[in-house]
Amino acid sequence: MPMINFSEPLPLLTAVLLFVLVLWFAKQSKKSIITGIMLFVFVSMLIGHTLEFTIGNPPADVISTITNSIVFDLIFIFISFISYLWIDDIEAKAKKKKSIDNSLDWFWSKV
Repeated sequence: MPMINFSEPLPLLTAVLLFVLVLWFAKQSKKSIITGIMLFVFVSMLIGHTLEFTIGNPPADVISTITNSIVFDLIFIFISFISYLWIDDIEAKAKKKKSIDNSLDWFWSKV
């Protein structure tokens, strides 16, 4: 059984609330390192769930739980990466640094 089980609503809701709070804090402080740490945490959780799936030899009923946790890890990684790019752009504008590229232009032009 995964330690952080995203297939149940309470841990998932807690993770979403923590994600939003960390994102809000990163936006207020204009520091992209905060979202970078959040991205690293979700990647670490994905690695842990994947190792548990492959090495742990889980029973059949736990496989679907671990698979759901891996799917939610991937969703959180994608959203964290987009958030990192967004906060990095805010930080570059606030510190008047020249950004190498506008990484989110491809995203905002489609929306």
